[in-house]
Amino acid sequence: MTLNYKMERPILYLAITNHGFGHATRTASVAATIQKLCPEVLLIVVSTAPRWLLECYIEGDFIYRPRAFDLGVVQRDSLTMDKVATLEKLLDIKKQQNSLIASEVNFIRQNRVNLILADIPFLAPGFAKAANIPCWMMSNFGWDFIYRDWGGEFTAVADWISDWYSKCESPVFVSLFTNQCQLLIISPMSV
Repeated sequence: MTLNYKMERPILYLAITNHGFGHATRTASVAATIQKLCPEVLLIVVSTAPRWLLECYIEGDFIYRPRAFDLGVVQRDSLTMDKVATLEKLLDIKKQQNSLIASEVNFIRQNRVNLILADIPFLAPGFAKAANIPCWMMSNFGWDFIYRDWGGEFTAVADWISDWYSKCESPVFVSLFTNQCQLLIISPMSV
């Protein structure tokens, strides 16, 4: 008897923070490497970074989903932070977190995502937990680290964000999808 078994195409959901282009270009570079090493992986890039920027790094096909789940820091210009507006928007995200998670979990399940790789949107581990898939994060800092130093009301926000980050699975050496495709993911997140 011969069994014909075909493994479904692995699907990677890349969630990128909504602050600037640095996170987007780093994650796009990782995505491009994954695509070259594992061309069978379908990439879903979730970011408000412009598609043209992502395409400068990712040569192959990918699904672009323009969504924002955090904000980083609101800035009036390239040098001036607006802490009041930042706090207001963070508190708004906190109020909407359940609906944001429900919406993304629906998308993740419909698209049969296998793994979330996030460049630090703090709700990403919530998506993963609710969808029952792993979430790995990569960055050289977390937003909780940034906000905590601002003190006052930001301390409670930083604690809330730290709680989300603590739900992340963050291996150092991992095998992504197949034994033939070995990747190094370094996550200096302190969770």
